[in-house]
Amino acid sequence: MRGSISNRALLEPRSLRDALNMLRHEKSLVPMAGCTDLYVSLNFGTLKDTQFLNLWRLDALRKIERRGDALSIGALATHTDLIRSPLVRKRLPMLVAAAREVGGVQIQNRGTIGGNVANASPAGDTLPVLAAAEAVIVLESASGTRRVPFAAFYTGYRQTVLRRDELIVAFEIPAVHGRQWFRKVGTRAAQAISKVVIAGVVPSTTSTGSGQAGSWQADESVRIALGSVAPTVVRATRTEAALADGASVEEAQRTLVGEIAPIDDTRSTAIYRRRVAANLLARMLTAR
Repeated sequence: MRGSISNRALLEPRSLRDALNMLRHEKSLVPMAGCTDLYVSLNFGTLKDTQFLNLWRLDALRKIERRGDALSIGALATHTDLIRSPLVRKRLPMLVAAAREVGGVQIQNRGTIGGNVANASPAGDTLPVLAAAEAVIVLESASGTRRVPFAAFYTGYRQTVLRRDELIVAFEIPAVHGRQWFRKVGTRAAQAISKVVIAGVVPSTTSTGSGQAGSWQADESVRIALGSVAPTVVRATRTEAALADGASVEEAQRTLVGEIAPIDDTRSTAIYRRRVAANLLARMLTAR
């Protein structure tokens, strides 16, 4: 049954300050922008909320720019904006790769990076990239601004530290050094929710140790993040530590399999997800 719109209200702020004031005074407001997830719930009749705050016209939140040594991406930057941005392509190519995997062109034109993060789905394609890049989420309310490390943003399945009076306004991403890598495995080649999605950074100064197959060492730390393998996006810190201590690819794979917690669902099985995650890790570590 399709959801009715007759009992719903839409507020149209003229500025970010206007939006934040509305949030402060109307605690039941739900922010919306690209609506690529919200409209799905509306279409299926599962959307319970009735008051919405339309952020789509706040162009100030679409800026992609360099601030000092960091890359700043506005929360309303669409996936198409990310794909087309010379700055993102140069500084964070794995985010471009992730943005290309988000639905079709129509979804990429409407969906925003802020919405992908706020939706808090563990299958969100951009989430492992932001985790591996050690992004900082900039949150703003009428009373002030706070910055939350990406690793501290999610508290559980579809749960975050975002307060009802706050908006995600930007992402600050420090310079990433090393080879960036992103892969998504889904039911189809495109327009599919991920079964496993992985992003990582491998130091450019790596060696294969003794040269034997399966051995791998890094002079600097490796970063590994995965989606669709736990209630939230996972930063595989135990696997990273094992690699820093000189673990082989096979040893790192075993550590990773024990570190993630996938489930059986309609899209895949836990066994399959563990196997795929281990295979993707090996590809990431041995890619040239």
